[in-house]
Amino acid sequence: MMSVSIKSVEIKGDIPKSILQNISFEMDKGCVYTILGKNGSGKSTLISGLTKLLDENIYSVEAEIRFSGKNIYNLSTAELLRLRKEKIRYVFQDSVNSFDHLKKFDYYFKMLNTPEEEIANLFEYFLLPGKDKLLNLYPYEVSGGMAQRISISLAILAKPELLILDEPTSAIDINISNLLCRKLREFVKDNSSSVLLITQDLDFAENVSDYMANMDKGILSKFYKTSEYKKNMSQN
Repeated sequence: MMSVSIKSVEIKGDIPKSILQNISFEMDKGCVYTILGKNGSGKSTLISGLTKLLDENIYSVEAEIRFSGKNIYNLSTAELLRLRKEKIRYVFQDSVNSFDHLKKFDYYFKMLNTPEEEIANLFEYFLLPGKDKLLNLYPYEVSGGMAQRISISLAILAKPELLILDEPTSAIDINISNLLCRKLREFVKDNSSSVLLITQDLDFAENVSDYMANMDKGILSKFYKTSEYKKNMSQN
């Protein structure tokens, strides 16, 4: 599904600063992959680099990332925008500011062409306000936790082939976290899609993941089956 080979990511300057080095892994359909790591380890830079979201004026990237057989770094701007819209969806940690504060949530859900009942059911599942109320709110009118659940709902309803989540439990409580875990497992099974998430939440990672890896100082470990992750990491 996706094959990642990143030789280097550097911050440009008179003395370039290395952020990521020699990262390679592959993802298959129907699986949840999790990257664990502390703040500053390079996790967010990695997921941004997967679809060329890193600012080319700031970062120098040497990579080959293939999705469905095509090298993302060779795509035209139009092809890249289409890929991000139709095939790969992101949910960023700062969900409130991922939305245009001048547009109601209704604007975003209308673009999905999803049956209203399906939207209402997902809102109910994630313990959000009713559809008629929520879709008439602006992003600045909801909490960070609600914005995160709304972003996740939008991404799931779009049914992408790959869903990428940045610290998806950072603004939600344990009950919502458990609901999210179950919904992500359903998502990959029902749509033959894959999920890649980054987190510091080990308990959530162990519950939701098929494969787990660790990132430290810009270097990514091998992906291990979740049942084998702790054993292998303790030996490294």
